[in-house]
Amino acid sequence: MTAPSAIRRLNAADADFARHLDHLLSWESVSDDGVNERVLEIIKAVRERGDAALVALTQRFDGLQVASMADLILPRARLEQALERITPAQREALEIAAERVRSYHERQKQDSWTYTEADGTVLGQKVTPLDRAGLYVPGGKASYPSSVLMNAIPAKVAGVPEVVMVVPTPRGELNELVLAAACIAGVDRVFTIGGAQAVAALAYGTESVPPVDKIVGPGNIYVATAKRHVFGKVGIDMIAGPS
Repeated sequence: MTAPSAIRRLNAADADFARHLDHLLSWESVSDDGVNERVLEIIKAVRERGDAALVALTQRFDGLQVASMADLILPRARLEQALERITPAQREALEIAAERVRSYHERQKQDSWTYTEADGTVLGQKVTPLDRAGLYVPGGKASYPSSVLMNAIPAKVAGVPEVVMVVPTPRGELNELVLAAACIAGVDRVFTIGGAQAVAALAYGTESVPPVDKIVGPGNIYVATAKRHVFGKVGIDMIAGPS
């Protein structure tokens, strides 16, 4: 039997503790030059070739034999079908969770306000929702319906007119709970794409995927690296996504 890997221990009393901790926590320690280079190549391909690049990259990385972007779009009816396929207990759990998330963010919502000073000067705060939000949801075995609820519902509460979700489906594996959560949360459009290519599509847009104003949601190192590169073109939640 293979011996278990030793756990590395750091002692805060050591003179070089801070240096070792900084290295462990630094972004560069997990996103190396190779990952960075591949992500930049993927972003470039999506910007230059749009849908064609998404189809080719999905075939390559997710093992799907798709003919066109039409094969990577899930209609609303498919989300509603997922809601019917899950068990009553699962549906109830999702609906209760969704209501709790919605209730919390309703209280968090900010309002616009103005006031007029004696000399006629009008001052205030204008709160305007984004036009479109992009939600990245991990797919395959790493599926988190909670990510759908906790990212899509706040956007809807804020008044965002359109929420676009991307979710990879490696080897065609669809997670019914994730799709059901998208239905409950009111996600408007779903594309079965993932990885850095999905982030690039949301940031820059393609013939089929509309560009968004902000990208949220967790993903692997390629997704996180891509989010770092598109930040500035679009807003992001944080590089690694929320937990």
